[in-house]
Amino acid sequence: MNLNAISILGVVMIITSACVPKYEGPLESSVGDTSPERFIMIGGTFGSGYTDDALFRFGQENSIGAFIHQSINSVSTSPFDQPLTSDASVGLSTNGLSRLILGYKTDCLNETSLSPVRETSLGDANILTNIYNGSPFHNMSIPNLRSGELFNTDYSSQNPFFSRMASSQTSSVMDDINAIDATFFSVFLGLDDFMPYIKSGTKNDSLPDIITFENNYRQILENLTSNGAKGVISTIPDITSTPYFTTVGWNDLVLDSANNATLNNIYNPLEFYFNEGENPFMIEDPDANMFGIRPMEEGELIILTVPLDSVKCYKMGTLFPFRNEFILTQNELQNIRTHLNSINDIIRSLAIEFDLGLVESETFFDKIQSEFPYNGINLSTTFVSGGAYGLDGIRFNSRTNALFANEFIKLINQKYNAHYPLVNATNLDAAFFP
Repeated sequence: MNLNAISILGVVMIITSACVPKYEGPLESSVGDTSPERFIMIGGTFGSGYTDDALFRFGQENSIGAFIHQSINSVSTSPFDQPLTSDASVGLSTNGLSRLILGYKTDCLNETSLSPVRETSLGDANILTNIYNGSPFHNMSIPNLRSGELFNTDYSSQNPFFSRMASSQTSSVMDDINAIDATFFSVFLGLDDFMPYIKSGTKNDSLPDIITFENNYRQILENLTSNGAKGVISTIPDITSTPYFTTVGWNDLVLDSANNATLNNIYNPLEFYFNEGENPFMIEDPDANMFGIRPMEEGELIILTVPLDSVKCYKMGTLFPFRNEFILTQNELQNIRTHLNSINDIIRSLAIEFDLGLVESETFFDKIQSEFPYNGINLSTTFVSGGAYGLDGIRFNSRTNALFANEFIKLINQKYNAHYPLVNATNLDAAFFP
């Protein structure tokens, strides 16, 4: 079995150095029809600076909202306070773990390779201590925040990542947003409404109710625009194009003659056939046949949480078909994408209704999937070496956050006759190597 597709050593590494972002853009900058005195960013995990599967300071300082504000601030000075963790913190994941770093890991075949590993055995729970100092934060992007949770006055007790920045134990996210009295805003919200369902292989949670989502999103925009504030909102991308879902291929089962013969002896009576070379993995599917198993089909996805040692050494995916929690089938993907399209149509309609700029996030994600060239650097969905995503395989790294922020800046300029400069992301970090 050949799983070199998930090896990092055999690919070209992209190594860049940390730099203060530089800007490129029109020589004559202008705020246009915007009022940038009090800018606010509203979002979920993606917008908070959460990357490498943790919330930590470097990610926060290089968040999408931070880059948008840096551009705005270069034209018109304004504050942008974030609930930053300490410099020395190893960060904290939503599962209580530390951030991922690149390190050497030995697998069940006793082969050592460069792979994402946890920096420490436990995350830094100290970052959950409340740091509110009397002034609201301008980056109101919170890990795990869903569209229906912004008005929940009990949310501080339900999400420790909000509790650490909330003005009080009974304040809602929208209460703290309203305290800023924002004059301009960007919203990248809704991805966390889908994330638990998709990441679990559709095993956990459910897709958001369409009518409820529309009512919640409309209520959010009514609050944000009640004082005449303008802004830009974004559709929700299809995250199944990220390395978290594409690194292990549906047909990455490579068989030699001996293993090929073994599997054919077992599966031929069920009319499943294998060949030397590439083959599809076997999966559980209760609708497939009386045995509830079948080979994977092209286009179906394996989730990066699959235990790779079990695949390499203990016949998972062959004699022991992948369970549903590790895969996304064609039917599941179609259901997710149909639902996502309906939700995005609602966001588009609301952008028109409230006369706001609209970022089509899927267009940007599609660029990366097709290998996006930027200033001589090709960004792709290849895990780690593709240079676009963090070590968790879902969230962007600092460079791609800056490029995605540019999509917001372009829309701001277009919608509001402004000339805010784009961020030059060339010298921003893609990954740190030991």
